[in-house]
Amino acid sequence: MATILLVDDDPLQAYVRRSILERRSMDVERAADAVAAFILVEQPLFVEKLGLVIVGLHLPGDGGPAFVAELTSRLPSVPFLVLGRGGETATDYVGENVRFMPRPVATEEMLTISRQMLNRNCAGVA
Repeated sequence: MATILLVDDDPLQAYVRRSILERRSMDVERAADAVAAFILVEQPLFVEKLGLVIVGLHLPGDGGPAFVAELTSRLPSVPFLVLGRGGETATDYVGENVRFMPRPVATEEMLTISRQMLNRNCAGVA
């Protein structure tokens, strides 16, 4: 089973999102901030299992387009789902494996898109 890396600095949102994903039989590892995410992706055994990264950072300076660009450069074959912050748009994020969802994010839509991206990646189609 592929792992989803959930990068979310809001403890309540992270708990809810992780619970929702896990109830759908998805393996989820949470990183509380950008630094924790970078530490995880430096571990080869973790990256081997990684099938999707979901980014839901809220705090300014802790994430956003620069963080996603750096992480996608380290993980070019892994798809990213960005749960946008206020004021962000899809044009703020570039990359063929990056999908942007503006807030508010509907739970069912996030689940559907996550499953599609994960399945596509696990099937070998990035």
